[in-house]
Amino acid sequence: MKAGDVVLLATAASVQFLRPIFVRVIRELPERHTYDGWVWIEGYELNAAGDAVARRELYVMRRGVRFQAQPTAPTKATKRRPVRRGPARVG
Repeated sequence: MKAGDVVLLATAASVQFLRPIFVRVIRELPERHTYDGWVWIEGYELNAAGDAVARRELYVMRRGVRFQAQPTAPTKATKRRPVRRGPARVG
């Protein structure tokens, strides 16, 4: 796995993923010792629109990770409107 890969994590990757999630990989964490066939990854959990909602470190079985053919495109950032404040009310 390399930075930018979007992967699907389900029970094939680990029993912790009873509810499958999509993750955009930041990097593998090779300095962490694991069992053969397992790997620690750091990434962003994605929502249905492809936006990052949480940064996570995950322990997964490499052969259970499913790569997405095309990365999910993030949605455009919405512009925030400035808060308009009227004159201060006295009294």
